[in-house]
Amino acid sequence: MDCIDRIIQVSWRHRVFFTDDLFEPANPLLRLTLRPSKAGSPQKTLVVLDQTLAASRPGLLNLISAYFAAHSDALNLVLPAVLVPGGENAKNSSSHVAAVHEAIHQHHIDRHSYVLAFGGGALLDTVGFAAATAHRGVRHIRVPTTTLSQCDSGVGVKNGINAFGKKNFIGSFSPPFAVINDFQLLSTLSPRDKRAGFAEAVKVACIRDRQFFEELERDAALLNNFDPGAMRQLIRRCAELHVTHIAESGDPFEFGTARPLDFGHWAAHKLEQLSRFRLRHGEAVAIGIALDILYSQRMGYLESLEAERVLQLLQKLGFELHAPELLLTDGRAQFSVFEGLQEFREHLGGQLAITFIRKIGNGFEANDVNTSIMREAILELRARHVGPLNEKLTVEA
Repeated sequence: MDCIDRIIQVSWRHRVFFTDDLFEPANPLLRLTLRPSKAGSPQKTLVVLDQTLAASRPGLLNLISAYFAAHSDALNLVLPAVLVPGGENAKNSSSHVAAVHEAIHQHHIDRHSYVLAFGGGALLDTVGFAAATAHRGVRHIRVPTTTLSQCDSGVGVKNGINAFGKKNFIGSFSPPFAVINDFQLLSTLSPRDKRAGFAEAVKVACIRDRQFFEELERDAALLNNFDPGAMRQLIRRCAELHVTHIAESGDPFEFGTARPLDFGHWAAHKLEQLSRFRLRHGEAVAIGIALDILYSQRMGYLESLEAERVLQLLQKLGFELHAPELLLTDGRAQFSVFEGLQEFREHLGGQLAITFIRKIGNGFEANDVNTSIMREAILELRARHVGPLNEKLTVEA
């Protein structure tokens, strides 16, 4: 056998900026980030905007156009914006990826041009995948506009859409050229969407940073009332923990067997699907965390007092820790949510690797799940919600 064997190393720079009023002409951040490739040549830029965001902020399109007009010596906005639906359902079709590809083609966006995506995590996933696959990758800048995307999904390196009933089945790992978090873009969110990102902060605090968890406990009342200062602090620290893991874990593109930042997510992803995305991602993550906390306690990994602290924090932040989809059963009277374990196993190459915690701030990887104990945890969540349940009341999916 003859073989040429070389190691290819690629360095990526991952930057997350924090600002206010990104499109005020006096704010230089966007101009400095979209630096021209050639001296004297304005930088071609395609903007893709979440339709819901555009509707909730009627003046945003004009603000974007005015900013580019004010900096026309350096920036070239090729058209006002491509509007794409936001929300998880937008990821259930490839048509939106095709629409972005078409705009990239029509306006001659090349690998030295930029695609700016403004929206929540679902839109950023969709546009990021389109950018990663046009010309084998054009420069992509994310401007997350939800709490969840500013502190978690928007600062990561994953892109994707859903297919075959599975979340993010089609996608890519492609670090954005930059991420810009504008705190003012959160002002028009509904309370439900402001809260959703808090679950990801609890998640990363549980598995990475006990001090951050204690800060969340301290600020829980402020966060539940959406205090701007407390929210900024949560977003900044949560984003930092996620980016640090990506940069320093040694496995930024998840070639290994684990998804360590996905604590609580095996159930959350399935609950989103079972609810037909009635549940927001953050709401499903809160339930998934609660489920895995009770499982960790029942398995003897986690002390009861620690478990109660996590559950109480989630509730103080305003999350419901149960959803009827947890009780859906398949034809074999098994809880349908357990299909999420098999989907995680397939995603990771055949070996299951689920993150649990031994104490707050200390996550670890387990390679099997006792579904009988997990069933008990599901029933306990139900009992905590409305009282003891006769298991015969479970319904078929």
